[in-house]
Amino acid sequence: MDNNRVFLSLSQQSGFELGYVQKALDTNWITSGGPNVCEFEEELENYIGDESLAIALNSGTSAIHLALILLGVTTGDEVICQSMTFSASVNPVLYQGAIPVFVDSEAETWNICPYNLELAIKDRIKKGKKPKAIIAVHIYGNPYKIDEIHSITDKYQIPIIEDSAEALGSSYKGKKCGTFGDFSIFSFNGNKIITASSGGALITKSETLKEKAVFYANQSKDKAVHYQHSEIGYNYRMSNICAGIGLGQMLILDKNIVARREMHDFYEAIFKEISHVKLYKNRDEDYFSNYWLSTVLIESDSEKNVNRESLREAFEKANIESRPLWKPLHLQPVFEKYPYYGNKIAEDLFEKGLCLPSGSNLTAEEKDRVKEVICTFFENK
Repeated sequence: MDNNRVFLSLSQQSGFELGYVQKALDTNWITSGGPNVCEFEEELENYIGDESLAIALNSGTSAIHLALILLGVTTGDEVICQSMTFSASVNPVLYQGAIPVFVDSEAETWNICPYNLELAIKDRIKKGKKPKAIIAVHIYGNPYKIDEIHSITDKYQIPIIEDSAEALGSSYKGKKCGTFGDFSIFSFNGNKIITASSGGALITKSETLKEKAVFYANQSKDKAVHYQHSEIGYNYRMSNICAGIGLGQMLILDKNIVARREMHDFYEAIFKEISHVKLYKNRDEDYFSNYWLSTVLIESDSEKNVNRESLREAFEKANIESRPLWKPLHLQPVFEKYPYYGNKIAEDLFEKGLCLPSGSNLTAEEKDRVKEVICTFFENK
């Protein structure tokens, strides 16, 4: 058995990417935009359905930034954000000079808590600052409490940006994630369920808003024979090369989802008899997760040295990558000065939670190595 590094979440090639990339090279479409970009957008639209329109961009972060711009978020505005997520979900709020207001998780989906969300909205309104938008995230591919969250946003008439960066292929009550928000976003970073080597997409249901997003993403070039700009623009459009990779990846998206869910089943069988560990599972049949990453909570036992960090170290010693859950953003140095509503659910998840190797292309030998580390670790305890 070799000791090559087992990574948390590597991309898997379909074998079709090269044909699309070669087409771009052959036609000299080696720039942002182009035929592959248009086709990739169409494939995304067909996949998620619900009359969605896609704008292919160079990152999911760019997609969130454009969503904020299109919602009119500007200096001094407040945006409610889920605390337990990657910083890229919130950084664009600061790009706009706006103020993030963080909300705790709830224990069932680990996503934004409906109770604390409404508490935050009421308090910000009381303080004379109605939030301009809400960013809700499906972390690790697990849908947030969509009915509860959207009933609150509807009640207060606050638009929602649905961060589906990790949730392509996940669904709620049979409807795909990425179709619930006023705007939604995806990421095609190298560790996601499919990749374009980098990239993201903004989702809207308005042709006018799609045109405006493309305008901003192409440096806001006015319709003129010369370069003329009446608005600030951004270099955010996806490249034709990256879109070619994305098209090749779309052909194995469903296969990758099956493989990620099989990895979840693999861990479920291992942890079934281990009392210290709770594997994340969807709360009920309405929720369908792509299980982008399989995640566990580990109850600490100081006498036996059982905790999240000791298991992570055991994996690392075996040259296997695992990683703590997202550190809540309200605890991050760059964000700690901003308002926070909640208790310590997200903090508790961070202290106990570990992301496990979940790639769709893990070999049988690599799975055996992972299983051996887990079984040895808990047998010795």
